[in-house]
Amino acid sequence: MASPRCGGKVRAMGPILNVVFPVFGIMLAGYLAGRFRILGNESSEALNRFVYYIALPALFFISMARVSLDQVFNLPFLAAYGGGVAFTFVLAFVVARFAFPNRLGALGLGGLSAIFSNTGYMGIPLLMLAFGEAGMLPAIITTILNGAVIMALGIALLELDVHQGKGAVTVLRGVLGGILRSPLAISAVLGLGASALGLPIPQALATFCDILGAAAGPCALFAIGLFMVGKSFTAGMTEVGWLVLLKLAVQPLVTWWLAFQVFTMDPIWAAGALIQSALPTGALVFVLAQQYGIYIQRSTAVIMISTVVSLATLSALFVYLGIG
Repeated sequence: MASPRCGGKVRAMGPILNVVFPVFGIMLAGYLAGRFRILGNESSEALNRFVYYIALPALFFISMARVSLDQVFNLPFLAAYGGGVAFTFVLAFVVARFAFPNRLGALGLGGLSAIFSNTGYMGIPLLMLAFGEAGMLPAIITTILNGAVIMALGIALLELDVHQGKGAVTVLRGVLGGILRSPLAISAVLGLGASALGLPIPQALATFCDILGAAAGPCALFAIGLFMVGKSFTAGMTEVGWLVLLKLAVQPLVTWWLAFQVFTMDPIWAAGALIQSALPTGALVFVLAQQYGIYIQRSTAVIMISTVVSLATLSALFVYLGIG
């Protein structure tokens, strides 16, 4: 006879499977489309450019514009989630510097693979599933933090890598220019500006952004599947396994300690920070890697493996939190 805890894990796994399976299924559909040559050879790069230059900017702008700044600055929540992100990134970067030496951009993308949660495509539905409308705001805030801060950090490191070996002024100009030219940064700043100024967003523009933004996640996941055709799934598995461990175990543990033992906050917000930190790696890491042409295979493998493994880890976490 199954124990109550085992039964709870089975009950928790069902709803999580409903969220995880479509993510993996879209990647599989992209792989099959590429394997049977339904799309052209450059289809992965074309989809990636659509996501980076069109769909994501629309999503970032409308997401930022809809959230008031006073809602975003929940300091204990930001400290708990951000602390887990910062600790895990530094650990990933330092270990990789010695164990998996590579160029700066690759080290940065490795660190990003260990911290960038799939908050939008998986986190929002999971928190809604767990807490209803009360879970929406923590999910949106972590998604904004990912898009506006963590993604900007990744772009800065990649631009620093591109301009290495040049004078300090040239490097600084290149890094700042790369961030300011990024459609992701531009759209995020415009959205935050609209929110800060209280500018109303016309319904037609909001609908336009919603439709385009909704395409970002599926297209990025589909492009991952296309890219993996003919590539090795097992290359660099020691490094990939380490990054998956950081993403699904170390980051949630640090966030749990901060959210439940260090800071005081509403239990739903504490659980929200923990769940968001325990999500698998988001597809935007692949988008950034392919845009700059480095660390593509490793980031892709981390995304795919962490997504599959998270079915078990998230189910266990839901049981621990009493969500079934």
